Amino acid sequence: MQRGLLVVISSPSGGGKTTVIQELRRKCPELKYSISATTRPPRKGEKNGRDYFFLTEAEFRNKIAAGEFIEWAEVHGYLYGTTRQYLEPLLQQGETIVLDIDVIGGLNIKKLYPQDSLLVFLKPPSVKELFTRLWKRGTEATTEIVKRFSRVPWEIAKAKEYDVVIVNKDLTKTVNKIIEVIQNYKKHGGR
Repeated sequence: MQRGLLVVISSPSGGGKTTVIQELRRKCPELKYSISATTRPPRKGEKNGRDYFFLTEAEFRNKIAAGEFIEWAEVHGYLYGTTRQYLEPLLQQGETIVLDIDVIGGLNIKKLYPQDSLLVFLKPPSVKELFTRLWKRGTEATTEIVKRFSRVPWEIAKAKEYDVVIVNKDLTKTVNKIIEVIQNYKKHGGR
């Protein structure tokens, strides 16, 4: 059986990852979704086990010590990680799995699974547009927005280490491009 494919989608905060992934999963229901663990409190409408596995910092650190994460990072003052228990069986079954993770996590996935990963970076149309999206989202306090925004230049600079960079200006075009990239990757056996 052919091993699966890890499709990592990353962007700066407010870059549209969640919306793009929701539309991608709607158009391609066969794609599996990797639910990350986090110490961040749930945003309005988020549910434990659907959007994230919400953990206390102590629970998260215990899982780190036990080697339960494939990758983890501290981002914006919270811990985020991908559990081995969730991901490995899907990969062994040949599934295509979408991961919504930050740049550090994406690059760690690429190191651990160089032949089984495809990294897609969603670049905002402009820094001004990114700030507007973050502000309109209304899920973070101003201090949190400033903290998230301070990482943007670094994250955009790291995009060159990704396999594909897509300017996320139009949802339909962005999702169609990701589908095309996945199909081409599978058709041609990776890189």
